[in-house]
Amino acid sequence: MCGRYAASRRPEDLAGIFEIEKSEEPEETFAPDYNVAPTKEVYAVLDRPLKDVEDPRPVRQLRRLKWGLVPSWSKSPESAARMINARAETVHEKPSYRRAFSSRRCIVPADGYYEWVTGEQERDLEVEGRRKRPRKQPYFVLPADGSVFAMAGLYEFWRDKTLPDDHPQAWWVTCSVITTEAETTPLAVSPAEGPRSLAEIHPRMPLMLTPDRWDGWLDPSRTDPEELRGLLTPPPPGLMRAYPVSTAVSNVRNNGPELLKELEGPEEGTLF
Repeated sequence: MCGRYAASRRPEDLAGIFEIEKSEEPEETFAPDYNVAPTKEVYAVLDRPLKDVEDPRPVRQLRRLKWGLVPSWSKSPESAARMINARAETVHEKPSYRRAFSSRRCIVPADGYYEWVTGEQERDLEVEGRRKRPRKQPYFVLPADGSVFAMAGLYEFWRDKTLPDDHPQAWWVTCSVITTEAETTPLAVSPAEGPRSLAEIHPRMPLMLTPDRWDGWLDPSRTDPEELRGLLTPPPPGLMRAYPVSTAVSNVRNNGPELLKELEGPEEGTLF
């Protein structure tokens, strides 16, 4: 799954990577976020015609969306915190996602994502019936070459009918990250001790799009579900690395580059 990730690249850097034609210009741009959690506002790349212009062509945009998709037909936004991920295997048929999958696709840029595993010693305590809450070791997963982690996503518009049309919060623009089965092949770089594949950390992972698929995925004119599903195959194996990081990342209030510091091994009490 993808429940937490890091995003430290500046908007101008993302504009160059993704060939952005139009960026939002908020009063304050986002600061780097090293602990992005559900319901936060995040940067996303999408192709969409601009409002109030005659030219109908899609324009590559960098926009801020709220992480946690709210379907357009939803009566309230309460489902957002639960709809942060969509499964690649069923996204084309689930009522909450299929309309967005057809025409509202995006890329959510990240440095990488966090995933937690339960330490072996803690699991043993559970088996023995000692009922100690497992202490999970977090790992940071990222492209081995340091490139952007381009997560396949969907976005949707939701109208809050309790507010007038001119209210700044009348429209919500939300998104979800697509996940797939985690790789079972060896990591490009493995930690000294611990997991040797992503599947040993967690059975699911965000679906990373390689650059050759960005244009096809973002193109809103492509609406055939079967054709689009062909873009959801996982990237080639051997592109990722993973390393243990401090359990401080488990608290969403913690945020800073120190969360990405690579540990020599799992923290005490969280041995894999």
